[in-house]
Amino acid sequence: MKLKPFSITFSQREIDDLRARLGQIRWPDEIPCSGWDYGVDLRFLQQTCDYWKTEFDWKLQVERLSAFHHYRYEQDGGGVHFIHERSKGRSPIPLILTHGWPGSFVEMLRIIPLLTDPAAHGGDPADAFDIVVPSLPGFGFSDRPVQGGVNIFRVAEIWAELMGELGYSRFAAQGGDIGAGVSTALGLRHPDRIIGIHLNYIPGSCRPCLEEHPALSPAEEEFLHKVALWSERSGAYAHIQRTRPQTAGYSLNDSPAGLAAWILEKFHEWSDCDGDLYSRLSRDELLTNVTLYWMTQTITSSFRMYYENRKAPLHLAHGEFVRPPCAIATFPKEIATPPREWVERGYNIQRWTEMPRGGHFAAMEEPELLANDIREFFRGLRNQS
Repeated sequence: MKLKPFSITFSQREIDDLRARLGQIRWPDEIPCSGWDYGVDLRFLQQTCDYWKTEFDWKLQVERLSAFHHYRYEQDGGGVHFIHERSKGRSPIPLILTHGWPGSFVEMLRIIPLLTDPAAHGGDPADAFDIVVPSLPGFGFSDRPVQGGVNIFRVAEIWAELMGELGYSRFAAQGGDIGAGVSTALGLRHPDRIIGIHLNYIPGSCRPCLEEHPALSPAEEEFLHKVALWSERSGAYAHIQRTRPQTAGYSLNDSPAGLAAWILEKFHEWSDCDGDLYSRLSRDELLTNVTLYWMTQTITSSFRMYYENRKAPLHLAHGEFVRPPCAIATFPKEIATPPREWVERGYNIQRWTEMPRGGHFAAMEEPELLANDIREFFRGLRNQS
Protein backbone atom coordinates (compact mmCIF):
# COMPACT_ATOMS: atom_id res chain seq x y z
CA MET A 1 0.00 0.00 0.00
CA LYS A 2 1.68 3.22 -1.15
CA LEU A 3 -0.54 5.63 0.80
CA LYS A 4 -1.21 5.23 4.49
CA PRO A 5 -2.22 7.42 7.44
CA PHE A 6 0.57 8.82 9.59
CA SER A 7 0.51 9.88 13.24
CA ILE A 8 3.01 12.19 14.89
CA THR A 9 4.44 10.59 18.01
CA PHE A 10 5.54 12.34 21.19
CA SER A 11 8.55 11.20 23.22
CA GLN A 12 9.09 12.53 26.74
CA ARG A 13 12.57 11.00 26.69
CA GLU A 14 13.51 13.16 23.71
CA ILE A 15 12.12 16.26 25.42
CA ASP A 16 14.11 15.49 28.58
CA ASP A 17 17.27 15.09 26.49
CA LEU A 18 16.63 18.38 24.68
CA ARG A 19 16.08 20.27 27.92
CA ALA A 20 19.20 18.75 29.46
CA ARG A 21 21.26 19.94 26.49
CA LEU A 22 19.69 23.38 26.67
CA GLY A 23 20.74 23.53 30.33
CA GLN A 24 24.40 22.86 29.52
CA ILE A 25 25.12 25.31 26.71
CA ARG A 26 28.66 26.73 26.59
CA TRP A 27 27.96 30.27 25.47
CA PRO A 28 30.58 32.12 23.42
CA ASP A 29 31.57 35.70 24.12
CA GLU A 30 30.65 38.60 21.84
CA ILE A 31 31.80 42.11 21.03
CA PRO A 32 29.88 44.37 23.45
CA CYS A 33 26.88 46.16 21.90
CA SER A 34 27.47 44.49 18.51
CA GLY A 35 23.89 43.20 18.19
CA TRP A 36 23.51 41.20 14.99
CA ASP A 37 26.60 42.59 13.26
CA TYR A 38 28.67 39.43 13.69
CA GLY A 39 25.76 36.99 13.45
CA VAL A 40 22.99 36.00 15.84
CA ASP A 41 22.74 38.32 18.82
CA LEU A 42 23.84 36.56 22.02
CA ARG A 43 21.09 37.95 24.25
CA PHE A 44 18.41 37.04 21.67
CA LEU A 45 19.61 33.45 21.50
CA GLN A 46 20.00 33.10 25.27
CA GLN A 47 16.44 34.29 25.84
CA THR A 48 15.15 32.02 23.06
CA CYS A 49 16.91 28.95 24.44
CA ASP A 50 15.70 29.71 27.97
CA TYR A 51 12.12 29.89 26.67
CA TRP A 52 12.69 26.68 24.68
CA LYS A 53 13.89 24.91 27.82
CA THR A 54 11.40 26.19 30.38
CA GLU A 55 8.19 27.22 28.59
CA PHE A 56 7.93 25.77 25.10
CA ASP A 57 5.42 22.89 25.03
CA TRP A 58 6.30 20.42 22.26
CA LYS A 59 3.48 18.09 23.29
CA LEU A 60 0.95 20.87 22.78
CA GLN A 61 2.47 21.62 19.37
CA VAL A 62 2.26 17.95 18.38
CA GLU A 63 -1.44 18.06 19.25
CA ARG A 64 -1.86 21.20 17.14
CA LEU A 65 -0.04 19.65 14.17
CA SER A 66 -2.10 16.48 14.56
CA ALA A 67 -5.31 18.40 13.91
CA PHE A 68 -4.42 18.09 10.21
CA HIS A 69 -4.68 14.86 8.21
CA HIS A 70 -1.20 13.36 7.87
CA TYR A 71 -0.15 10.56 5.53
CA ARG A 72 2.89 8.79 4.14
CA TYR A 73 3.59 7.98 0.52
CA GLU A 74 5.92 5.02 0.18
CA GLN A 75 7.97 5.04 -2.99
CA ASP A 76 11.24 3.54 -4.17
CA GLY A 77 13.48 6.29 -2.82
CA GLY A 78 11.89 6.30 0.65
CA GLY A 79 8.71 7.47 2.32
CA VAL A 80 7.35 10.99 1.99
CA HIS A 81 5.21 12.62 4.65
CA PHE A 82 2.37 14.90 3.57
CA ILE A 83 -0.75 16.66 4.78
CA HIS A 84 -3.88 16.19 2.67
CA GLU A 85 -6.81 18.47 3.42
CA ARG A 86 -9.86 18.24 1.21
CA SER A 87 -11.86 21.31 0.31
CA LYS A 88 -15.21 22.28 1.74
CA GLY A 89 -16.25 23.79 -1.60
CA ARG A 90 -17.47 22.29 -4.84
CA SER A 91 -15.18 21.47 -7.79
CA PRO A 92 -11.94 22.28 -5.96
CA ILE A 93 -8.59 22.56 -7.72
CA PRO A 94 -5.95 20.18 -6.35
CA LEU A 95 -3.00 22.31 -5.21
CA ILE A 96 0.36 21.07 -3.94
CA LEU A 97 2.22 23.53 -1.70
CA THR A 98 5.97 23.01 -1.35
CA HIS A 99 8.02 24.57 1.44
CA GLY A 100 11.69 25.54 1.42
CA TRP A 101 14.68 25.81 3.76
CA PRO A 102 14.99 26.52 6.67
CA GLY A 103 11.27 25.97 6.81
CA SER A 104 9.15 22.83 6.75
CA PHE A 105 5.51 21.88 6.26
CA VAL A 106 4.93 24.02 9.37
CA GLU A 107 5.28 27.07 7.09
CA MET A 108 1.96 26.23 5.44
CA LEU A 109 -0.29 25.68 8.47
CA ARG A 110 -1.74 29.20 8.51
CA ILE A 111 -2.64 29.21 4.83
CA ILE A 112 -4.22 25.75 4.55
CA PRO A 113 -7.66 26.66 5.97
CA LEU A 114 -7.75 29.86 3.90
CA LEU A 115 -7.52 27.75 0.76
CA THR A 116 -9.61 24.71 1.69
CA ASP A 117 -12.47 26.73 3.19
CA PRO A 118 -12.39 30.28 1.83
CA ALA A 119 -16.04 30.87 2.75
CA ALA A 120 -15.17 30.57 6.44
CA HIS A 121 -12.59 33.34 6.01
CA GLY A 122 -14.58 35.90 4.06
CA GLY A 123 -13.90 34.41 0.62
CA ASP A 124 -15.90 32.81 -2.15
CA PRO A 125 -16.58 29.06 -1.65
CA ALA A 126 -16.07 28.63 -5.40
CA ASP A 127 -12.37 29.43 -4.88
CA ALA A 128 -11.68 26.33 -2.78
CA PHE A 129 -8.75 23.94 -3.19
CA ASP A 130 -7.84 20.42 -2.18
CA ILE A 131 -4.49 20.99 -0.48
CA VAL A 132 -1.47 18.67 -0.39
CA VAL A 133 1.54 19.78 1.66
CA PRO A 134 4.45 17.33 1.47
CA SER A 135 7.67 17.43 3.45
CA LEU A 136 10.64 17.52 1.10
CA PRO A 137 12.79 14.35 1.17
CA GLY A 138 15.24 14.71 4.04
CA PHE A 139 13.02 17.21 5.85
CA GLY A 140 10.74 16.65 8.84
CA PHE A 141 8.85 13.35 8.80
CA SER A 142 9.92 12.37 5.27
CA ASP A 143 12.69 9.80 5.00
CA ARG A 144 16.26 10.93 4.56
CA PRO A 145 17.59 9.95 1.12
CA VAL A 146 20.18 7.18 1.20
CA GLN A 147 21.71 8.07 -2.15
CA GLY A 148 22.54 11.20 -4.10
CA GLY A 149 20.55 12.82 -6.85
CA VAL A 150 17.50 13.96 -4.88
CA ASN A 151 17.27 17.46 -6.33
CA ILE A 152 14.32 19.64 -7.32
CA PHE A 153 13.80 17.65 -10.53
CA ARG A 154 13.66 14.33 -8.67
CA VAL A 155 11.30 15.83 -6.10
CA ALA A 156 9.04 17.05 -8.92
CA GLU A 157 8.82 13.48 -10.20
CA ILE A 158 7.88 12.24 -6.72
CA TRP A 159 5.23 14.96 -6.39
CA ALA A 160 3.75 14.06 -9.78
CA GLU A 161 3.58 10.39 -8.72
CA LEU A 162 2.05 11.31 -5.36
CA MET A 163 -0.66 13.44 -6.94
CA GLY A 164 -1.44 10.61 -9.32
CA GLU A 165 -1.79 8.19 -6.42
CA LEU A 166 -4.21 10.64 -4.80
CA GLY A 167 -6.33 10.57 -7.96
CA TYR A 168 -5.38 13.99 -9.33
CA SER A 169 -4.60 13.69 -13.02
CA ARG A 170 -4.19 17.48 -13.25
CA PHE A 171 -3.23 19.82 -10.46
CA ALA A 172 -1.74 23.19 -9.56
CA ALA A 173 1.57 23.93 -7.81
CA GLN A 174 2.70 26.70 -5.48
CA GLY A 175 5.91 27.39 -3.63
CA GLY A 176 8.68 29.65 -2.47
CA ASP A 177 12.40 29.01 -1.96
CA ILE A 178 13.12 25.34 -2.81
CA GLY A 179 9.38 24.93 -3.32
CA ALA A 180 9.55 27.43 -6.16
CA GLY A 181 12.21 25.29 -7.81
CA VAL A 182 10.13 22.13 -7.43
CA SER A 183 7.03 23.88 -8.79
CA THR A 184 9.05 25.18 -11.74
CA ALA A 185 10.39 21.68 -12.41
CA LEU A 186 6.83 20.37 -12.43
CA GLY A 187 5.94 22.95 -15.06
CA LEU A 188 8.95 21.97 -17.17
CA ARG A 189 8.62 18.21 -16.89
CA HIS A 190 4.82 17.79 -16.64
CA PRO A 191 3.26 20.79 -18.42
CA ASP A 192 0.19 18.83 -19.55
CA ARG A 193 -0.67 17.93 -15.96
CA ILE A 194 -0.12 21.36 -14.45
CA ILE A 195 -3.12 23.70 -14.39
CA GLY A 196 -0.99 26.61 -13.30
CA ILE A 197 1.95 27.62 -11.12
CA HIS A 198 2.00 30.27 -8.41
CA LEU A 199 5.37 31.35 -7.01
CA ASN A 200 6.40 33.79 -4.30
CA TYR A 201 10.09 33.40 -5.16
CA ILE A 202 12.19 32.81 -8.25
CA PRO A 203 14.76 30.03 -7.69
CA GLY A 204 18.23 31.45 -7.18
CA SER A 205 19.79 29.15 -9.77
CA CYS A 206 17.20 30.05 -12.43
CA ARG A 207 18.90 31.25 -15.60
CA PRO A 208 16.88 31.61 -18.80
CA CYS A 209 18.49 30.74 -22.11
CA LEU A 210 19.92 34.00 -23.44
CA GLU A 211 20.80 32.71 -26.89
CA GLU A 212 19.01 34.63 -29.65
CA HIS A 213 17.58 37.01 -27.06
CA PRO A 214 18.16 40.74 -26.73
CA ALA A 215 20.92 41.95 -24.43
CA LEU A 216 20.12 42.25 -20.75
CA SER A 217 18.14 45.33 -19.76
CA PRO A 218 19.54 47.79 -17.21
CA ALA A 219 17.12 46.34 -14.62
CA GLU A 220 18.39 42.82 -15.30
CA GLU A 221 22.01 43.95 -15.05
CA GLU A 222 21.25 45.66 -11.75
CA PHE A 223 19.50 42.52 -10.47
CA LEU A 224 22.52 40.30 -11.21
CA HIS A 225 24.79 42.82 -9.51
CA LYS A 226 22.57 42.83 -6.41
CA VAL A 227 22.53 39.03 -6.32
CA ALA A 228 26.34 38.92 -6.45
CA LEU A 229 26.57 41.52 -3.69
CA TRP A 230 24.04 39.65 -1.53
CA SER A 231 25.95 36.38 -2.03
CA GLU A 232 29.17 38.06 -0.92
CA ARG A 233 27.62 39.58 2.20
CA SER A 234 25.05 36.99 3.26
CA GLY A 235 25.56 33.78 1.29
CA ALA A 236 28.11 31.97 3.47
CA TYR A 237 25.47 29.55 4.79
CA ALA A 238 24.48 28.53 1.24
CA HIS A 239 28.07 28.02 0.16
CA ILE A 240 28.64 25.68 3.10
CA GLN A 241 25.38 23.80 2.55
CA ARG A 242 26.00 23.21 -1.14
CA THR A 243 29.66 22.25 -0.77
CA ARG A 244 30.27 20.74 2.70
CA PRO A 245 26.84 19.85 4.13
CA GLN A 246 28.09 16.93 6.19
CA THR A 247 30.76 18.92 7.98
CA ALA A 248 28.33 21.58 9.17
CA GLY A 249 25.78 18.94 10.10
CA TYR A 250 27.81 17.35 12.90
CA SER A 251 27.66 20.33 15.25
CA LEU A 252 24.11 21.40 14.39
CA ASN A 253 22.72 17.88 14.83
CA ASP A 254 24.34 17.77 18.29
CA SER A 255 23.70 21.27 19.65
CA PRO A 256 20.18 22.69 19.99
CA ALA A 257 21.59 26.19 20.52
CA GLY A 258 23.64 25.91 17.33
CA LEU A 259 20.63 24.60 15.42
CA ALA A 260 18.39 27.42 16.66
CA ALA A 261 21.02 30.02 15.76
CA TRP A 262 21.52 28.65 12.25
CA ILE A 263 17.78 28.56 11.49
CA LEU A 264 16.47 31.61 13.34
CA GLU A 265 19.13 33.88 11.85
CA LYS A 266 17.47 33.34 8.46
CA PHE A 267 13.99 34.08 9.75
CA HIS A 268 15.32 37.25 11.35
CA GLU A 269 17.18 38.32 8.21
CA TRP A 270 14.64 37.31 5.56
CA SER A 271 11.28 38.17 7.13
CA ASP A 272 9.64 41.57 7.12
CA CYS A 273 10.23 42.04 10.85
CA ASP A 274 12.21 45.29 10.99
CA GLY A 275 14.78 43.64 13.27
CA ASP A 276 12.25 42.31 15.80
CA LEU A 277 11.53 38.72 14.77
CA TYR A 278 9.10 37.88 17.56
CA SER A 279 6.93 40.86 16.74
CA ARG A 280 6.23 39.18 13.40
CA LEU A 281 6.21 35.45 14.15
CA SER A 282 5.61 33.86 17.53
CA ARG A 283 8.26 32.02 19.52
CA ASP A 284 6.07 28.92 19.57
CA GLU A 285 5.61 28.94 15.81
CA LEU A 286 9.32 29.38 15.13
CA LEU A 287 10.44 26.90 17.78
CA THR A 288 7.97 24.33 16.46
CA ASN A 289 9.87 24.48 13.18
CA VAL A 290 13.26 24.28 14.93
CA THR A 291 12.11 21.45 17.19
CA LEU A 292 10.87 19.50 14.17
CA TYR A 293 14.40 19.62 12.75
CA TRP A 294 15.81 18.60 16.14
CA MET A 295 13.44 15.69 16.81
CA THR A 296 13.76 14.24 13.30
CA GLN A 297 17.52 14.91 13.07
CA THR A 298 17.12 16.28 9.55
CA ILE A 299 19.29 19.40 9.51
CA THR A 300 22.12 17.55 7.72
CA SER A 301 19.85 15.86 5.21
CA SER A 302 18.10 19.17 4.53
CA PHE A 303 21.49 20.70 3.68
CA ARG A 304 22.07 18.01 1.06
CA MET A 305 19.26 19.45 -1.06
CA TYR A 306 21.56 22.44 -1.62
CA TYR A 307 24.40 20.10 -2.62
CA GLU A 308 22.22 18.17 -5.08
CA ASN A 309 20.67 21.33 -6.55
CA ARG A 310 24.14 22.80 -7.14
CA LYS A 311 24.85 19.83 -9.41
CA ALA A 312 21.51 20.27 -11.23
CA PRO A 313 20.84 24.03 -11.41
CA LEU A 314 17.73 25.43 -13.00
CA HIS A 315 19.44 26.67 -16.17
CA LEU A 316 16.96 26.65 -19.02
CA ALA A 317 18.42 25.31 -22.24
CA HIS A 318 17.49 26.58 -25.69
CA GLY A 319 13.77 26.01 -26.20
CA GLU A 320 13.04 25.28 -22.53
CA PHE A 321 10.17 27.34 -21.15
CA VAL A 322 7.71 26.92 -18.30
CA ARG A 323 4.56 26.67 -20.41
CA PRO A 324 1.72 26.44 -17.84
CA PRO A 325 0.24 29.78 -16.79
CA CYS A 326 2.34 31.33 -14.03
CA ALA A 327 1.68 33.92 -11.36
CA ILE A 328 4.38 35.69 -9.38
CA ALA A 329 3.75 37.36 -6.02
CA THR A 330 6.68 39.56 -5.02
CA PHE A 331 7.09 40.53 -1.37
CA PRO A 332 9.15 43.64 -0.55
CA LYS A 333 11.52 42.00 1.94
CA GLU A 334 12.25 38.98 -0.26
CA ILE A 335 15.95 38.08 -0.63
CA ALA A 336 16.17 39.06 -4.29
CA THR A 337 13.40 39.32 -6.85
CA PRO A 338 14.39 39.58 -10.53
CA PRO A 339 12.65 42.14 -12.73
CA ARG A 340 9.65 40.96 -14.69
CA GLU A 341 11.51 40.96 -18.02
CA TRP A 342 14.03 38.47 -16.61
CA VAL A 343 11.30 36.10 -15.39
CA GLU A 344 9.34 36.35 -18.65
CA ARG A 345 12.32 34.92 -20.50
CA GLY A 346 11.60 31.57 -18.85
CA TYR A 347 8.01 31.59 -17.55
CA ASN A 348 4.56 32.08 -19.07
CA ILE A 349 3.69 34.99 -16.78
CA GLN A 350 -0.04 35.73 -16.58
CA ARG A 351 -0.13 37.61 -13.29
CA TRP A 352 2.43 39.72 -11.41
CA THR A 353 1.54 41.08 -7.97
CA GLU A 354 3.68 43.41 -5.88
CA MET A 355 2.68 42.94 -2.26
CA PRO A 356 2.59 45.81 0.25
CA ARG A 357 4.46 43.92 2.97
CA GLY A 358 6.00 40.56 3.76
CA GLY A 359 9.24 38.71 3.19
CA HIS A 360 10.68 35.32 2.31
CA PHE A 361 8.30 33.27 4.46
CA ALA A 362 5.12 34.52 2.82
CA ALA A 363 2.79 31.71 3.89
CA MET A 364 3.72 32.33 7.54
CA GLU A 365 4.09 36.11 7.45
CA GLU A 366 1.19 37.09 5.20
CA PRO A 367 -1.09 34.08 4.70
CA GLU A 368 -4.12 36.21 3.85
CA LEU A 369 -2.30 38.20 1.17
CA LEU A 370 -0.80 35.07 -0.36
CA ALA A 371 -4.04 33.06 -0.20
CA ASN A 372 -5.99 35.87 -1.84
CA ASP A 373 -3.49 36.12 -4.69
CA ILE A 374 -3.59 32.35 -5.21
CA ARG A 375 -7.40 32.35 -5.28
CA GLU A 376 -7.58 35.23 -7.74
CA PHE A 377 -5.03 33.74 -10.10
CA PHE A 378 -6.61 30.31 -10.29
CA ARG A 379 -10.16 31.67 -10.57
CA GLY A 380 -9.67 32.05 -14.30
CA LEU A 381 -8.12 28.58 -14.68
CA ARG A 382 -10.80 26.52 -12.95
CA ASN A 383 -12.41 25.35 -16.16
CA GLN A 384 -9.10 23.62 -17.01
CA SER A 385 -9.05 21.39 -13.97
